[in-house]
Amino acid sequence: MATRKQIAAAEAAQKEFDKELAKTRALASKTTAEVNRLTAPKPSQTPELTETEKRIFGVTGPLGSAVSVGARSTGATGVVNPNATAELLAKQEADRIAEEKRRQGQSAYDILLAEFTRYGLQALVEPLKSLITSGASAAEFSLKLQQTDAYKKRFAANQERINKGLAALSPAEYIAMEDQYQSIMRNYGLPATYYTKDAMGTQQGFEKFLAADVSATELEDRIMTAQNRVINANPEVSRALKQFYPDITNGDILAYTLDPQQGLSNIKRKVTAAEIGGAALAQGLQTGVTRAEELAGYGINKEQAQQGFQTVAGIAPRGGQLASIYGESPYTQATAEAEVFGTAGAAESAALRKKLTKLEQAQFGGSAGMAGGALDRERSSQSQRSSGAGAF
Repeated sequence: MATRKQIAAAEAAQKEFDKELAKTRALASKTTAEVNRLTAPKPSQTPELTETEKRIFGVTGPLGSAVSVGARSTGATGVVNPNATAELLAKQEADRIAEEKRRQGQSAYDILLAEFTRYGLQALVEPLKSLITSGASAAEFSLKLQQTDAYKKRFAANQERINKGLAALSPAEYIAMEDQYQSIMRNYGLPATYYTKDAMGTQQGFEKFLAADVSATELEDRIMTAQNRVINANPEVSRALKQFYPDITNGDILAYTLDPQQGLSNIKRKVTAAEIGGAALAQGLQTGVTRAEELAGYGINKEQAQQGFQTVAGIAPRGGQLASIYGESPYTQATAEAEVFGTAGAAESAALRKKLTKLEQAQFGGSAGMAGGALDRERSSQSQRSSGAGAF
């Protein structure tokens, strides 16, 4: 992932800096030891210097001539002040080390800034320039980075996760999840407003998903539920959804299903009820949210509801007429639904239908308008798919 490259580059730059700094310190220690050795007091008060020592201390001419050591000397005697020479060399070495450290720190900053800029995250690095160029360790840099306002804003969902008892995500994990969200939304053709990021790479909707620990799989399931079962389904489903659940403002099922505060199981329950209600509407029938949810509780799905309500629409009107003619108990849509869908009262509903059918046959002879042929065929077809309680 892009972020792993970014973090790897930063860590590599820090390791290279630490390596060079260690070399520089070793060289400084070696140089200081050599200076101390060369400037150690000699038994003679006017020691003779070797040619090498003369070059090191800047001594010109034989003893007794003028001497220049870059700081102060003892005068015309040609004897070097060892303390002054050591101090000068130590200062020069310290200045060199400081400059090398500054140069390497600047190089590390340039590398980090370039990498972070590629992903729109330069605002995270810029406030820490002085820290980076001073040669801070990787651990110190990471700690300071997480304390900046820019970092807290960029990875804002982490604080909400912590408040909920969830583990905070690393920057790599955080951005990887954002990338997955964006890819899924693009693949399903969602409007760009759902996944477009700002200059810092943040997207308010993604923050809600991350804070609620919504996985990429769950997000895809939510989108499929909205698109395949409502948006791209027959219009009766959407009508039933609006009728049953007014809280789904303006019928915006997509926004509703993408709201992490709405549990996925609850969303699916509502969509199933809307599918059942839509199947009734398609046959010119009416059903309420309570009845639709009840049928869903019996395991009735969209296909079963479509077949079932087609049967109900065929037998309920005639059953009501015959019940009125023969003075029997009312035969209503609910009566027919009980038998068709196998809900409570199914046996009583079946007995009433058969009684009304016999009464009609006895009076007129031949087949009756409520003959159970279609219903029997429907129930036989359903029983082949399921033998459990509540099945057709």
